[in-house]
Amino acid sequence: MLVFHVTFVCKPELREEFLEMIMTEGIDIACREEEGNIAYDYYLPVHKENELLLIEKWRDAAALAAHARQEHMVRMDRLKAEYVTDMRMEMLRDAPGRE
Repeated sequence: MLVFHVTFVCKPELREEFLEMIMTEGIDIACREEEGNIAYDYYLPVHKENELLLIEKWRDAAALAAHARQEHMVRMDRLKAEYVTDMRMEMLRDAPGRE
């Protein structure tokens, strides 16, 4: 399983609007429905008012590669260009022997 923490740093005071647009466009639902998606969830960090955290989990590298080619990810890129000033991605690794 591949697990990512993606932090979007949004333009001042546009975090909630960015999240609303993701949901309005159906990007979150489309990602959850993709083959190989295990989780795709957004969180609002309490003490970082311009940040939006996405935790996504994928079955394997093939599922992740297919995800990157989806049409809804093109829409996501357009939204990021409008709302996001920076993005950080961390890949987490499972501990040995854990599922």
